Order: sequence, then structure tokens, then C-alpha cells
Amino acid sequence: MKALVLEEVHISRNGSHFQVIAVSAQFSGMSLVKKQQMIYLPLMEYIADNRIHALSIKAYTPEEWQRDSNK
Repeated sequence: MKALVLEEVHISRNGSHFQVIAVSAQFSGMSLVKKQQMIYLPLMEYIADNRIHALSIKAYTPEEWQRDSNK
């Protein structure tokens, strides 16, 4: 799997609970599950040792983000 390149990322945190909004052209054509797997993969160490207890992910292509972030 190639490295994930994000055009934009927004992270909010409350203790060990995180919300991630990620925008990448690499998400184009991917299912929601595949997009989330791309975000989870580099974070697995932090999830495994409980530095990240809960993680909410919203992943968008740039076009989806432009459309949905203006609502």
C-alpha cells in the first residue's frame, strides 16, 4: 500500500477520543471501508496501546469535501 497523501486534515480530540476528517484524491473510487482502513493503518500502534481509545473518521475526496463541507 502506498503512502497516504492528504490534501487537508482536521483533527479534534477529547482525551483519548479523536475525530479525523481527511481529504485526499487517493480516496477516489474507494469504498467507505477502504478509506477508513487507509486512515487506521498508520494509527494502529496508537490504538493498540490505547493512546487512541476511540476514533471517528470521515474521509473525503477533494470534490466530496468541497460539496459536503459547505452544507
